[in-house]
Amino acid sequence: MATNPATYSPSQSLERRQQQQRRKIFLQADWTRTDGRSFHQCRPAFMRTGASNAASGSAYAEFGGTKVIVSVFGPRESKKAMMYSDTGRLNCNVSYTTFSTPTRGQGSDHKEYSSMLHKALEGAIILETFPKTTVDVFALVLESGGSDLPVIISCASLALADAGIMMYDLVSSVSVSCFGNNLVIDPTAEEEACQDGSLMIACMPARYEVTQLTLTGEWSTAKINEAMELCLDACLKLANIMRSCLKEIAS
Repeated sequence: MATNPATYSPSQSLERRQQQQRRKIFLQADWTRTDGRSFHQCRPAFMRTGASNAASGSAYAEFGGTKVIVSVFGPRESKKAMMYSDTGRLNCNVSYTTFSTPTRGQGSDHKEYSSMLHKALEGAIILETFPKTTVDVFALVLESGGSDLPVIISCASLALADAGIMMYDLVSSVSVSCFGNNLVIDPTAEEEACQDGSLMIACMPARYEVTQLTLTGEWSTAKINEAMELCLDACLKLANIMRSCLKEIAS
């Protein structure tokens, strides 16, 4: 006789208890990160251009368990319904595959990340160089392993450069999580789930200009300054990796 399928998923109360236990560990002064990194050490970064032959430009980025591919199309003629503009338009879309997170079947467009990606890149692109046209940026998260948005922004900037879009400088991005008195750079998904607050910076290192800064949680002024210094230093080093990637293709 057929019976109704039974569930064996852990209860929410169990998940909450496990998260609280992890938080207690993270708040200890001498806890160690699961991947063996120090608090101020970023994950190894692998980046390359030309990930998609169908796009005007593309890039693939892999930072630990976070894997992203970005495709750029255009500049293309803007729709007739749009009003005339002396500057170009930038469209950004961020989406997740159905297998990108541990919870399967939750892949979808991420409107908040799409908007934040647009804000981070818009100030770096010389929009006057392609009037009446549009550049489309499509970011797809293949695997979500933490610090997704900074990886998306950095990868998208590399893809724009690969497409030949004129920019003032490359945009690199890094985030920091706060756990009590500890600051942890380039957090994993597990660390982000238990953080007290986060700070993310997207910047043009060569111009020492920030294109976007987001802050969540409660921070002291001293902690904000310390986190910004960590992010800006890491952004500078990441931009050097991105430039090396472009030089390898050009040579």
